[in-house]
Amino acid sequence: MTIRIEICTIEHVCELQEISYETFNETFKGQNSPENMKAYLEKAFNRVQLETELSIADSQFLFIYVNHKVAGYMKVNINDAQSENMGVESLEIERVYIKKEFQKHGLGKVLLNKAIEMATEQHKTNIWLGVWEKNENAIAFYEKMGFVQTGAHAFYMGDEKQIDFIMNKTIL
Repeated sequence: MTIRIEICTIEHVCELQEISYETFNETFKGQNSPENMKAYLEKAFNRVQLETELSIADSQFLFIYVNHKVAGYMKVNINDAQSENMGVESLEIERVYIKKEFQKHGLGKVLLNKAIEMATEQHKTNIWLGVWEKNENAIAFYEKMGFVQTGAHAFYMGDEKQIDFIMNKTIL
């Protein structure tokens, strides 16, 4: 199995949109109403929104490929691009999504290690993320990777208020 990470650019927006819809549906469709899923997908992953996010200097999308096929992606933010003000010493992992067919092969760990590497290169001492309180598999994975819950914030799936746990990892 050949694994490669590549920066996603504006030229990849259609592929990014496709994988965003696919992975978000695979992950959350069974736990949310069709109406709320539709509303969220249309808001968060429409082409204009993704093009806007891709143009932000302090945000970066990274595709992970397995044998030349896109298996998932990660979005990281620093400075003012962070979705919460966690300070200039922090790097946010805003999204990590792996296609169902590629899960349980260590790709999430590869992406998290890439985020740690990026944070270290940029002299950040903290990595943080938000994870839905009902996403038990993801929470267990992040805890295994050394993240601890330090707070929570509201997240809207359509018109339904949900809670994301804020999880942090200190890096040296």
